Amino acid sequence: MDHNEKLGAHEVAAWLRHHSGFLQQFPDLAQTLQVPREDGRAASLASYQLEVLRDKNRELNRRLHDLFANAEENERLAVRSHQLTLALMRQSTRADTVRAMAASLAEDFHGDRVRVLLFRNVAELDGQEWFLHADEGSSVLAPFRDCIGDGQPLSGRLQSDKQSVLYGSSADDVSSSLLLPIAGHGLVAVGSSDANRFYPGMGTLFAKMMAEAFATALDRYTAS
Repeated sequence: MDHNEKLGAHEVAAWLRHHSGFLQQFPDLAQTLQVPREDGRAASLASYQLEVLRDKNRELNRRLHDLFANAEENERLAVRSHQLTLALMRQSTRADTVRAMAASLAEDFHGDRVRVLLFRNVAELDGQEWFLHADEGSSVLAPFRDCIGDGQPLSGRLQSDKQSVLYGSSADDVSSSLLLPIAGHGLVAVGSSDANRFYPGMGTLFAKMMAEAFATALDRYTAS
């Protein structure tokens, strides 16, 4: 390079990127460099780097807090899923098994509306608002065919035809729902007045585990 040629800012920046230890050799230079901030003021490079590290530390702390909160919530759900399985195993009648499931849905998911819709009627539960019955081939279940068929849960705002079947006159009070098919038996739903309580894409692992436990418990009475 011609010694008379002047280096531009881009060349200096490129050189520094490839020689990151340069300022360690000249600490006085590192202290005198001025770094612009968004508010227009300038700070020393050391102060600027310290502030960047603080920002990164705050972000890491936030992420750790979120991970810890998620871990705690998952632990609570795991305990509740286990407790539900034990409760279902302890029941000796179909009606008591359904009652135990409905109670768990109300307590563990904190929904405003709980619905258990079964293909087979349970006479002891007639008149309970949360219990619904429809024959498996009934046209009433037409809105739920896809959900029942693929066995996958739905979460979020349900379509009006589903809302009407599940919640009846209270449909307008439900802004989001968690809908779980119960293999061979029907489905369960938890509705909330909070539109953000259940949302598309939310994790449903523990809900699916509860649904499987309920289906297995009901299987005991299939022949009766």
